[in-house]
Amino acid sequence: MAEQLRWASATDIATLDPYAHGESFTSGVLAHVFDPLVRRGRTLEIEPALATEWELLDPVTWRFKLREGVKFHNGNPFTADDVIASITRIGDPGSRQRSNVVQIESVTKVDDLTIDIVTKGPSPLLLNDLAGVMIMDKEWMEANDALLPGNLGEGITTAASNEAVGTGPFKVVSYRPDAETNFVVNEDWWDTPQHNITAIQFKPVKSDATRVAALLSGEVDLITPAPLQDLARLESAPGIIVDEEPSLRVLMLALNRRPESQAFPGTPNPLNELKVRQALWHAIDMDSIQKRIMRGKSRNTSTFVAPPVPGYSEANDVPYGYDPELAKKLLAEAGFGDGLKLRLNCTNDRYINDEQICVAISSMWTRIGIETDLQVESRATFFPRQDRGELDVSLTGWATLPSMDGFSMLRSMLADTKDGFGGGNDIAYVHPRIEELTRLAAVELDETKRRGYISEGLAIAGADVAYIPLHQQPVAAAMSDRFDIPQFADEYIRLWYATAK
Repeated sequence: MAEQLRWASATDIATLDPYAHGESFTSGVLAHVFDPLVRRGRTLEIEPALATEWELLDPVTWRFKLREGVKFHNGNPFTADDVIASITRIGDPGSRQRSNVVQIESVTKVDDLTIDIVTKGPSPLLLNDLAGVMIMDKEWMEANDALLPGNLGEGITTAASNEAVGTGPFKVVSYRPDAETNFVVNEDWWDTPQHNITAIQFKPVKSDATRVAALLSGEVDLITPAPLQDLARLESAPGIIVDEEPSLRVLMLALNRRPESQAFPGTPNPLNELKVRQALWHAIDMDSIQKRIMRGKSRNTSTFVAPPVPGYSEANDVPYGYDPELAKKLLAEAGFGDGLKLRLNCTNDRYINDEQICVAISSMWTRIGIETDLQVESRATFFPRQDRGELDVSLTGWATLPSMDGFSMLRSMLADTKDGFGGGNDIAYVHPRIEELTRLAAVELDETKRRGYISEGLAIAGADVAYIPLHQQPVAAAMSDRFDIPQFADEYIRLWYATAK
């Protein structure tokens, strides 16, 4: 049996341009259309994709053999030229995903199906990073003036923003932002399909209640995420399967470190005071948020990566402690005993119960004398503003993708924005020791030493309250029992493994 799968999600695809955004949800959807050189398999292990084999010629030179006979959705053949153009494009300063290739010095063509990648030093995570580099068609990019990437944060669009030509298991046949995207199976896909899906209808449905009702009525076959407050109801509904997985994503508050407040121009930024940042953290009752808002499904954390991720350390994950009296004391010592005004910006359609989390935090901060201006908006307007560094305190999440390694937190979120690093560092955070550790970890082949550098960097960032970590969010999907759809800890939905029964 083969049929269409109807998928409703709380959020929409941000763009069809795989390098114009920094959002893992969009990457997960676009992975149905584009293939990387290597990919994550059923158990999230690295396996061949558009590259069939690779070897190290010397400590910094990798040779990749490319898959023969692969065609793009438009019929153009896949060759080494496409890989070079794609890596050049993603490494452009305007790319939102340039950090994925920061270690690459050059890419050269050996022949039509062989490339050499030279790295800036030994690169233990090159394969991990390449799993996030989606390969585009050079001929199509040239013909459509799209050799340079778009950038959502800067409002830059190209032909690739609304048209996708990949080599993946599904083709985009229509794209209507905020309404519906339709995919059909790629009958000429190079891989042996493990699915029997002929088409995918994807719709963003922001309302939890509407999404649940659509699944229960049979209007859709899959909803992501399944709302926490409805899990019990869904689990007891006939014909419905609920699948919960622990997520790698850590939610945190980003704290802008620019000299001047972005919310209140002309005033010094109070977040540059360590005691203010400490006070904000001590004022948050994470146990209450876990119990009341997250239904006991989240895992509170005091560090920036999840336990399964290399670089995680239990020593960094000691509860910071809910202590409103200490928070008040710290504010007074920082010179804000008479009060402080902050703006907290959050999404209402990106993370699980994001708006409720921010409402609770705003209330907790108000109790210690902080006048909190809470602003909640759609991710469509929120993320471009966050990308541009326009927000003082904002909700963010990090799942260490695509590398699934703690180094991605150092490289993207904590390193200064220079030399290709800092692709996700929208808060202008700089710490000299973290700069040093990031570059040491980037080329260290001794795994014990490498993880030690990462752990030390995360410890420094925690002590400095670079961000305020909140929790690992849970991830749950609900689906019709007519389908078998595996779930993954990185929150990607991989429908090339889905089957209709």
